[in-house]
Amino acid sequence: MDNPLRHVRTNIVQSIRAHTVKDLQAAAEQLGHRFLYADLAAALTKQDVIDLVAQHPNLPVQATKNFDALHDKLTDALHKSGPQTGFIVVLEHIPTGPKFDKEAREQLLDIFRDVADYWSERKVPFRCFYSFSVARAPKAADLQLGQEPQLTDKLVDVSPQALRMSSPFNAGYWLSAA
Repeated sequence: MDNPLRHVRTNIVQSIRAHTVKDLQAAAEQLGHRFLYADLAAALTKQDVIDLVAQHPNLPVQATKNFDALHDKLTDALHKSGPQTGFIVVLEHIPTGPKFDKEAREQLLDIFRDVADYWSERKVPFRCFYSFSVARAPKAADLQLGQEPQLTDKLVDVSPQALRMSSPFNAGYWLSAA
């Protein structure tokens, strides 16, 4: 089987782009790496994001209440649990709302960049791929019927085509795709 990650640096945090979750999971199995997946579409707050990432069954069990604890769980706790062959992490649908703003998203990605550096120093591959959930305007038909849009109605999966755009928050693109 051809390794879909042959052109991806071994310790990096990047947009998922042309990769699919299925391909990344297959690559993890082929390479003998741990595959960690978190679908964050239901998350609204920083604590929701931490809880969803930290509950992964391939991570050591311990209380995780903040980004520092999450960092420790992904570094020291895993390092102490035994030899590691590598990691492929997917953070899908990182929220883009008022309770998880741009600063919180950058903090989250910085944690994973620091974790990638930690494992790089130990010569262990750590690749993290992410995508954002993007808010969209409610459909006109829903507004005419007087229905209040649900939170899930406001989320759009960011496709690989959209992630290749120079600006993932190009409102004209999202409104025309609705």
